[in-house]
Amino acid sequence: MNNIARKVLSMSVAAAALAGLAACTTSGPNEPPMAAAPKGVEGSWIDAKGTGLSTFAGGTFTTVATDTGQKLADGSYTMTGATSVQINGTSLIRQTAVSFNCLMVSTSQLNCTSSSGQNFVLTRRA
Repeated sequence: MNNIARKVLSMSVAAAALAGLAACTTSGPNEPPMAAAPKGVEGSWIDAKGTGLSTFAGGTFTTVATDTGQKLADGSYTMTGATSVQINGTSLIRQTAVSFNCLMVSTSQLNCTSSSGQNFVLTRRA
């Protein structure tokens, strides 16, 4: 794993999760239910290199290596606005604290910046 991927995974390790999925809705009695759109950061997100998968649920997050399933980081997250989230956690590889601020620029993309100023992108996994 290259240094950038490790830093991205370490950052992702910091935290994360938010609201749940929206309830299914129907358009009428004879219409099939429509799929719910994802809401907030809740769900699974993958880094740009495809090496780390972060899952956010109920205010906590966990990041695992996509190739081995090894847990790389864990922590918590707090929504600081409708589309902004602060993530704090521990890189289990480096045994160091990590902190990130992320902005949800779409329902499928989080743009994040670490406390040291490093930028990275997470993409929602369907």
